[in-house]
Amino acid sequence: MKMIYAIVRAEDGSIVIEELNRQGFSVTRLSTTGGFLRKGNSTLLIGTEDEKVDEAIDIIRKECGKRQQIVYNMPYTAEGVPMNTSQAIPVNVDAGGATIFVLDVDRYEKV
Repeated sequence: MKMIYAIVRAEDGSIVIEELNRQGFSVTRLSTTGGFLRKGNSTLLIGTEDEKVDEAIDIIRKECGKRQQIVYNMPYTAEGVPMNTSQAIPVNVDAGGATIFVLDVDRYEKV
């Protein structure tokens, strides 16, 4: 048995869970924060048989594909005060995708 930890964007979490459930996977969602954009994430916990790990990862990959997103970097003064918002600099960054960890499960019980 394996435990899959998949960290996805909060916006992608519901659709990933829906598709995983449709394919027979049970999922627990934890709301988390972090990363470069400091946006909300969903950490998905998926317990599954060894032979179904690749299927689960394929679903996550399909539903969380990488895409470009424009964010605005706000210039700050030397004192750390934000400058005029009209001087915000648009920057293209990669968004989406997922960070996935797969771990062995020594013991599983449902009580």
